[in-house]
Amino acid sequence: MRKFALLALGLAVAVLVGLGLVVLMSASEVKGLSDYRDSFYFVKRQCVYIGLGLAVAAGAAAFDYRKWREHPSLAVFFCAAVFVALLAVFLFDPKKGSHRWIAIGPFGFQPSEFAKIATVIAVAVWVDAVAWKIELFKKGALVPALIIAALAAPVLFEPDFGSVMVIGAVGFLLMFVGGTKILHMAPFVLASVGVAVFKILNNANRMARLADFAHDDVYQAKMSLVAIGRGGILGVGLMRSMQKQHYLPEAWTDFIFSVGAEEMGLIFSVGVMLVFLVFFLCSVYIARKAPDRFGKLLVVGMSFIIFFQAMFNIGVVCKALPTKGMALPFFSYGGTNMLAAFFAVGTILSVGIRSLGAQDERPFRRKAG
Repeated sequence: MRKFALLALGLAVAVLVGLGLVVLMSASEVKGLSDYRDSFYFVKRQCVYIGLGLAVAAGAAAFDYRKWREHPSLAVFFCAAVFVALLAVFLFDPKKGSHRWIAIGPFGFQPSEFAKIATVIAVAVWVDAVAWKIELFKKGALVPALIIAALAAPVLFEPDFGSVMVIGAVGFLLMFVGGTKILHMAPFVLASVGVAVFKILNNANRMARLADFAHDDVYQAKMSLVAIGRGGILGVGLMRSMQKQHYLPEAWTDFIFSVGAEEMGLIFSVGVMLVFLVFFLCSVYIARKAPDRFGKLLVVGMSFIIFFQAMFNIGVVCKALPTKGMALPFFSYGGTNMLAAFFAVGTILSVGIRSLGAQDERPFRRKAG
């Protein structure tokens, strides 16, 4: 059953990546032609990112996840590198009013994507290390909350509110799963909610988004619903989307799901959600069968990052949630989010593979007589 779960998880990821590439081919066609005179511009680059992502996943799967726990300095170094990168973004020119990118020639790197990964590793290492002391306020709640805050604060000032939300959600989830008392977590959760409310109330753009959402007046969401509505059950046909013709903003990134729903209909929409669900359920099974608590925490955190972002993105494009830029894992164009997603998948596989090894180990017993 464990082998089946690993195979099913790998197959789910392969389906998502393949389908994502097909949808991107159509969704980015107009943008590629208008800006780069190449309808396959984004697809070519995405193929490079997928290739790099596969290498990252293979490396993460081959890496024994227990080394993070056995050598905490590795986790400290990784988190420190991510933290420095989060500060380095302020040295570069902002894009669309935010300092989120480190420009490396024609490519860009978004450290906030790996801040999510770093949060999972750091909190999991700490929670596992303190063992029963997780029930104490200082070691079970205060220190993990400070770790989460240290990685979330630079992202908040970029600003990238969506990534902060993911970092906070996955961090507190791991604290809960690890055994932190709810009463100990409550002050930090409430403080986080308070900071979020304060930042929203003091940001005209965010307040405008909420007001538009409340009054059913969000242009992107309206165009997204038009695309989904046009698709019906079977869709209008691959490469035949009308909304990608500059009607739907960010059709190749945040709203790529809408293009897929328009061209392949309800079958695509339900199918994609089911495949993400399969991925999550397989991850949950792998977490349950993990050989140790640390492995369980890693799998829960890594799978949550992918599944949460997927469901949030789909909720936005279906107008069930306020508009917030958040990539659809394995679909949206972008190198950093693709590499981070593959790193998460590789880590889950690493735990699953070691779980198989632990299952195969049987104590040798001499026959009596």
